[in-house]
Amino acid sequence: MATPNHTGTSHSFFILLGIPGLEDQHTWISLPFFISYLVAVLGNSLLVFIIITERSLHEPMSLFLCMLAVADLILSTTTVPKALAIFWFHAGEISLNGCITQIFFIHATFIAESGILLAMAFDRYVAICDPLRYTVVLSHAVIVRIGLAVVLRSFSVILPDVFLVKRLPFCHSNVIPHTYCEHMAVAKFACADIRVNVWYGLSVLLSTVVLDALLILVSYTLILHAVFHLPSRGARQKALGTCGSHLGVISMFYLPGIFTIITQRFGHHVPLHTHILLANICMLAPPMLNPIIYGVKTRKIRECVVSTLSLQWKHVE
Repeated sequence: MATPNHTGTSHSFFILLGIPGLEDQHTWISLPFFISYLVAVLGNSLLVFIIITERSLHEPMSLFLCMLAVADLILSTTTVPKALAIFWFHAGEISLNGCITQIFFIHATFIAESGILLAMAFDRYVAICDPLRYTVVLSHAVIVRIGLAVVLRSFSVILPDVFLVKRLPFCHSNVIPHTYCEHMAVAKFACADIRVNVWYGLSVLLSTVVLDALLILVSYTLILHAVFHLPSRGARQKALGTCGSHLGVISMFYLPGIFTIITQRFGHHVPLHTHILLANICMLAPPMLNPIIYGVKTRKIRECVVSTLSLQWKHVE
């Protein structure tokens, strides 16, 4: 175990503790982590494969779902394997550059997912409120541009985080009570002024994830207004049914994050291990549940999954 350093020499590595206070339970805690990661990798990989290979799924919503599945694979692979290494092998050591790389990919992918969910809300808005122009508004060229904009936005707003953390001298304890490196969790161990890090992190959150959530709320307000003005009950149910899976995915993405922020801000009496577990739920739940939600709720995807698995089973036999 590393000890606090007060010599003024900046640390070149950190030690991630995992779930502090629950070290004796790490083996049991690792089981849901491992199962969640396995489901996330298999589910999202299958989703990407089916959408890419099945031409009938080359429609806007499915292409956005493919982007979301890729983001989920990156997000879960950036965090869970290191957590499992801590739980199973006590391999918590991570270099400063490795820590910064993890910070970059976690935050960039999280913001990319938020942007993709906003694009999917726009897709539902056009499909329900302006269906006659759906294929014109959301052509393949437009979808490619949206995808590039999502990636460029996430990388450009998070890239300064790399330099903001890299510039900090770390001469206090290098032991981080977490399963992964997170910007502010690392910055607070610096022996320097981190106000720039705090304000930049807050501005990024407000200008990306919070703004996306507000725009999604506006989109669904307009969608619901249009749906409840449809002439028949059947048309209203069909329109709402097309939004069900997307609303489920939005809930799984935003609600755990909102709950985590609330507990961090107001739950000062909440044990540290609870905060860490909640932060991990934000990383584990969406990648695991997104392919399940869409696989169950979307008939075309469900049929393609069943067909693909049936063919693979016949080849095995």
